[in-house]
Amino acid sequence: MKINKLNIKNIDINYPKHIAIIMDGNRRWAKKNKKLKFLGHREGVKTVKKIIGLSLKYKIKALTLYAFSSENWKRSSTEVKFLINLFKEILDIETINLKKKNICLKIIGDIKKFNLSLQKSITKAEFITKNNNKLLLNIAVNYGGRWDITNSVKKIVFNINKGLLNPKDINENIINTYTCLSNIFPIDLVIRTGGEYRISNFLIWQIAYSELYFTKKLWPEFDKKDFKKALNFFIKRNRRFGGD
Repeated sequence: MKINKLNIKNIDINYPKHIAIIMDGNRRWAKKNKKLKFLGHREGVKTVKKIIGLSLKYKIKALTLYAFSSENWKRSSTEVKFLINLFKEILDIETINLKKKNICLKIIGDIKKFNLSLQKSITKAEFITKNNNKLLLNIAVNYGGRWDITNSVKKIVFNINKGLLNPKDINENIINTYTCLSNIFPIDLVIRTGGEYRISNFLIWQIAYSELYFTKKLWPEFDKKDFKKALNFFIKRNRRFGGD
């Protein structure tokens, strides 16, 4: 009796719908390779493009990247200026490619601290890609989890004072609607590169039940094989969400 081979392509693999990544290690990669730290950031951009491509390949629905935290302002003014200029450069160059690839771009964080030129680039990029639906790409800039929660509390208090919200009605679901990323898939998997084992004020409300995957690989070194390892880690997890 002839046994048909299993068609792996037809298996419905339970990949995460929403992945968030703390992209750590650009500067250490530069130091390791005896390069200027600014080149480490540019090398990191190359990895971003690869991971976006892999997310499309594996049909991930949403990808959230931690690009610039609210704490990164503590770095030297030269590095901060470089990072801001690099971000604007990438926005201006890559927006059309995002449009062609059917990727919707959303920027989360307090962008009011950035110069008007960058704010306009952000607004333009979001507008051009707003109707795309193959992948939702969220870039967190000047973002912090505590800022996110604090900002949501301010909005809630404002609506209470306006009579639009009754304090008695406030619950987790209400609070969630005022935070960033409230209207998309919950975050299934958080990946952190660079060998650190902390979340560094990243989406602390949203990742309460996310799976956490840490790797020592520096972000510029993170490749297809590493991404697949993270996906396989997730697939093997038994997600009980606090239940039995």
